[in-house]
Amino acid sequence: MTTHDIHGIAEIRTLVDAFYIKVRKDALLGPVFEARISDWDKHLQIMYRFWNAALFQVREYTGNPFAAHASLPVETEHFRRWIELFFETLDERFEGPVTEDAKRRATIMANTFNRRIHEMRSVTRHQPLNN
Repeated sequence: MTTHDIHGIAEIRTLVDAFYIKVRKDALLGPVFEARISDWDKHLQIMYRFWNAALFQVREYTGNPFAAHASLPVETEHFRRWIELFFETLDERFEGPVTEDAKRRATIMANTFNRRIHEMRSVTRHQPLNN
């Protein structure tokens, strides 16, 4: 397959569609996403806007991505698998500076979400006693 860099919304759609096909089939991630997402078309539309904003500063995305993920039953292994599939999908289709930026942003996001979810759980498990 000939690869080129991500240039805009057409490539973002290709990336997002291919990535979520993998996610839905994945033994670890599939059940988590299937339990949460009832309208896949709506979710994909949001993801197109999210990545278009992240990579090209197109201001069509509104939302709080962390809030949407904070209550998911996920652990570090889920984030590792997510990154693995995301990078695999990128590497199969694209190469170039925007592709590398997508990897960098995805890694930062996954690490941040993982850390914040674990911090939230730690706080809720270890609430100080009030006098």
